[in-house]
Formats: sequence, structure tokens, C-alpha cells
Amino acid sequence: MAFDYDAELRYIDPPFRASLGIRRGDRVLDVGCGAGRTTCDAAGIAAEGHVLGVDVAAARLDRARERASAEGLSNVAFDLADAQTHPFPDAGFDLVMSRFGTMFFADPAAAFANLARATRPGGRRAMIVWQSRAGNAWAGPLIDAVGGGAVRVAGDDGPFSLAGREPTRELLETAGYRDVEFSDVSRPVWYGTDADAALEAVLRLREPRDALGRFAGAALIRARERLRAHLAAHVTPDGVLFDARAWVVRAHR
Repeated sequence: MAFDYDAELRYIDPPFRASLGIRRGDRVLDVGCGAGRTTCDAAGIAAEGHVLGVDVAAARLDRARERASAEGLSNVAFDLADAQTHPFPDAGFDLVMSRFGTMFFADPAAAFANLARATRPGGRRAMIVWQSRAGNAWAGPLIDAVGGGAVRVAGDDGPFSLAGREPTRELLETAGYRDVEFSDVSRPVWYGTDADAALEAVLRLREPRDALGRFAGAALIRARERLRAHLAAHVTPDGVLFDARAWVVRAHR
């Protein structure tokens, strides 16, 4: 079973959606669209426009197309494409959006320049990115809970590569965007209804798997028990919740 990313972000999605300002006739590009939830939501609002979702994972795009078909959306399409290099039409979009889909580019400067080229003059850029690893309880502290010498990734790389406001602002402005604004989002992520469901979800994520991979035999059993106990400590009436911090970043071309 695939990890339910949309369920994980159920509390974070509303402020991101509110930031988009989609209009009925907008042409929208959704970068790193995954299984298409954000793309389909945008298509439902831009009913007289068109929405293109792009991702580098073919299996996710298959699910996205199934979702769009089930929802009866005819103004949406999905392409297997790397947004860093894909030849999007010049000034082809009124809005370029992304929900946690812009942190993993091999060359962020080239990627942002390519996306700026695809944004019409006066068009909008809106993305949500994670703040620092230290500020997200689902990241570093979760790996620390494995204990026993487990080593977590240092610094703000990978998912946290756009955590710094000034470096991210510089990337956008160098690419050709202006009026860059950051809005703080402090809402939890949801990992399941109980500790067992959360453990199953967490073990689909790379860093926890890597941390547990340092152990074997009885030591592995104890490490899993420590991780499960940490998850159990975060059970609430609404499920297993971890504090999370993100930036909604908005700009104009």
C-alpha cells in the first residue's frame, strides 16, 4: 500500500490552497503533482482554464489520471516530465504552483529559471516548502527516537533545501520573479489513526528505514519498539500528529 500523502497533509493543505488565488480562466502548472490531488483541485476551480500536472514518477501519474477521470475533469492533463528541463511553452501559465515538489532539483537555479520562463509576465508563483529540519518534529526528532547510534541526516538538505528564506528569495529573484513573500504555516502532519498505523506509514519513508537498517536481530526489534513508543506518545483523539512548519512562498513574474 502506498503512503497516503494527501492524508498526511490534511491540516497543511488548507492554507496552501488559500494562497493560490486560482481564477476560473487560469492556465495552471502544478510541479511535482504526484497522484494529482492538488492538480484536480486546481482544475475544479479553473473550470474555464486548463491545468497541467507534471511529475517524474509514472506510477503516480497513472493514479492522477484515474483520479481526474473519476472526478469528470476535462480541463486537466498530466505529463511525465522533469520541470527543471522540460520545454514548457514560453509565458504559458498564469500560475505555477507546487505542494512540496520543488526541493529536490539537481540544479535549483536552472529549474526556477525554467519555471519563470514558463510564467507569463505578471503571472504568479506559489509553492509550499518545509522549514528547517529542526523545526519539524516528524523529521530529526523522529529519527533520534530510533536511538542506539542511529544517525540522522545533518543540516537542511533534501526536503529542507528551501528552508532558508534569503537563499530561496535569491533563487526566485535571480530566476526572474519579484515581490517574494513568505507566510509561516505551523500545522501538524497526520500519520495514521493509531501507533500501529503510524509505524506502518513511517516505515515507508526513506530516512526511518535507513536508520533502522543499522540494526539487526534483537537490536532491530528494540529499535522498532523505541520508534513505536515514540509514535504512541503522539497519539491524539485525531490520530498520530507531529508538529510541522512550512513556508508558503508567493511571487510574481
